[in-house]
Amino acid sequence: MLEVLFPFVGGLGLFLIGMMLLSDGLVAFAGSNLKRALVRFTGTPYKAFASGTLVTVLVQSSSATAVTLIGFVSAGLITFSQAIGVLIGASLGNTATGWIVAELGLKVNLGFYTLILIGVGALLKLLGRGRWAAMGMALAGFGLLFHGLSVLQQAMAGLSGVFNLADLPVGGYGARIIIMLFGLALTAVLQSSSAAIATTLTALYTNTINFDQAASLVVGAAIGTTVSGALVAIGATVYAKRTALAYILFNLAAGLIGIMLLPLFLYLIQLLGEFTLIEPDATTLVAFHTFFILIGVVLFLPFTAGFARVVERMLPDTEDGLVQRLDDSLLNIPAVALEASQRTIEELAGVLFKTYGDILAMAQSAKTDNELKQVEHALDDTFDFVTRIQLPPEEDVQAEQRIAQLHAIDHLLRLRHRLGDIARANIDFANPVYQSAQQSSRSMIHLVQRGLAEKTLSPYLEEIDHEADQLAVYVHQARHEILQKVMPSSRALNTLHTTDVFRWMERTGHHICRICYYLSQGRGSNGKSQMTDEMPEERSESDSDALEESRLDDVTSNSKQ
Repeated sequence: MLEVLFPFVGGLGLFLIGMMLLSDGLVAFAGSNLKRALVRFTGTPYKAFASGTLVTVLVQSSSATAVTLIGFVSAGLITFSQAIGVLIGASLGNTATGWIVAELGLKVNLGFYTLILIGVGALLKLLGRGRWAAMGMALAGFGLLFHGLSVLQQAMAGLSGVFNLADLPVGGYGARIIIMLFGLALTAVLQSSSAAIATTLTALYTNTINFDQAASLVVGAAIGTTVSGALVAIGATVYAKRTALAYILFNLAAGLIGIMLLPLFLYLIQLLGEFTLIEPDATTLVAFHTFFILIGVVLFLPFTAGFARVVERMLPDTEDGLVQRLDDSLLNIPAVALEASQRTIEELAGVLFKTYGDILAMAQSAKTDNELKQVEHALDDTFDFVTRIQLPPEEDVQAEQRIAQLHAIDHLLRLRHRLGDIARANIDFANPVYQSAQQSSRSMIHLVQRGLAEKTLSPYLEEIDHEADQLAVYVHQARHEILQKVMPSSRALNTLHTTDVFRWMERTGHHICRICYYLSQGRGSNGKSQMTDEMPEERSESDSDALEESRLDDVTSNSKQ
């Protein structure tokens, strides 16, 4: 009993570890190239399908592709409709593992020859750095995969003497659905459809089960591969839930098609066997797996847009928060997490700049203060999310992007407080004395909004910096002229209030300039090369700032009396 059970469990464990190491190593080796490839080649449903198929074949895990894709959709890197094409491709690419096992793992004893790969891979992982270490992990995983398959094959040969799996139900749709559910449960437990399919192929190869049972198990494994994506989507954003649901629906539909067409497939195999004397084997089983997935591809791929609308109606967008893209599941993929936080910061910046424009145009509403509080809470949540992004030590560029995002959030919080103060002060910006400074500020906002709409601020940094300098010149001139014209009968509060408004506008322009600079760096752009010589120095919230804010509070309280 133990002589059979221990090798079976051990072989299955080696196969699973090998799959995990191979998948994680290849994903780490690809790095940001995987992200760029998926994003770049998903323009049409057919390109998305090809990308999903190729990536899944390369990383040998449809679950890894699906989980990564859920992150991409949550971050806004690709649309939901594009994601469906990738998911359909991932389901087809998942059949590649079966072909490798059937044609190489079972027919050729690679377990002994791949031992050298385990040794070389382990040395690369221990002694190498960066991508070489990732490649070592992938090589070790590849070797463990085939070594585990050899152990599993030997154990499966003796398993039939202990457990007669052929006693499982056979014949009829009811029996097939029961076995399909067993395959689904096996895949859910193993968290790997590849392991479930490899086990099934090995059992069929050693005549432990018949072809009908094996085909039903493979259908269950094809549906069960969606479990990982479903688990990731629990408590996640609506984008992640939609992606997981679409993946489940496609594989469920393809699996049911497979169960329905299985009698026809068996009949065709029987006819073929009468003429060619070929018995159904592991290769035939993998061909069946590929066949019913291809049927699903033909039925779904031309209608991805309609399929996307159906899923969106099933899971409507009920989230209206400002940080709905920040899903904790993204933290496992630092590059995607940084993209999600960058987009969130840009959206929050757009809200604040629009509010500033409304204030200058004296078009703010009674809800402005409440909206600013929501933005502040969203900025706090975004700051917390960015600080939890764990970057590999060698990712210097991503580390700089992360720091730039934190700086951008800091300046956005300062800008938010200034906007709140001035909104409550009810400044009359229609006063001609503010005209030049107001025009310069509105020009800055217009440039920033254009840059945010185009997803790149770098081309506008020099113009924004120039407008900030012009604003500083206007402010200094205006304050000097106001103080020169002060008459003995003038009210000190009104005069100081006007000069404080100018000071507020100048410092707000400084924050806008810094925000744009750091947002540009957060996109990976070299902001300094686009600026004049240097960015303005950081200014601290000094005692004069506190005095300015207290004066604005005085003006606010006076206006209410």
